[in-house]
Amino acid sequence: MSNSTNIFFTSDTHFGHANIIRYCNRPFPSVPAMDEAMIERWNARVGDDDVVYHLGDFTLSNRATASRVLGRLRGRIQVLGYPWHHDRGWVPPTPGPSPFTSASGHAVEILPPLLTISPEVDGRRQPIALCHFPLGEWDRRHHGAWHLHGHSHGNYRGSGAMLDVGVDDHDYAPVALADLPAIMMAKTDRLTARPRASAS
Repeated sequence: MSNSTNIFFTSDTHFGHANIIRYCNRPFPSVPAMDEAMIERWNARVGDDDVVYHLGDFTLSNRATASRVLGRLRGRIQVLGYPWHHDRGWVPPTPGPSPFTSASGHAVEILPPLLTISPEVDGRRQPIALCHFPLGEWDRRHHGAWHLHGHSHGNYRGSGAMLDVGVDDHDYAPVALADLPAIMMAKTDRLTARPRASAS
């Protein structure tokens, strides 16, 4: 990965899913309008060699939709594998390259369903635990690891350095790794600023 490569995270796009507009009160008049808006916003941020971690619910188990949309999205797309979420209809059962390619010509990679990565952030390695679902505990949490998840569509606010990166909470676009330090600092500042209970 070159120094100019950017990293992004996203989840719960639900491409092609009509009912998600109503369930999540998405501001789109139709599925085609929703899909086009999310594709445009993705491609406006993501370069051909940038890495995008998608944490699940890309579509609603629809292989044709997955193939069509993935082929229009830029970047090196990596999708968490299925043990639970809606992508079971098109995600291969084991991690590795998938039969799908992005608009940039890269094979879409399928990852394990629970994964810790350590990209460089501000000159040091930052562990980040990835899972579709929000976790109560995660790998190296007490050593400064962050936790990124989806599934909750902006309706879950866990404590500490965890963040729902789903599109419903981020203007229907991927979240840049470069933006995470400020987000996590604000979250942990709020956590540590709470008054402590006095000892009795």
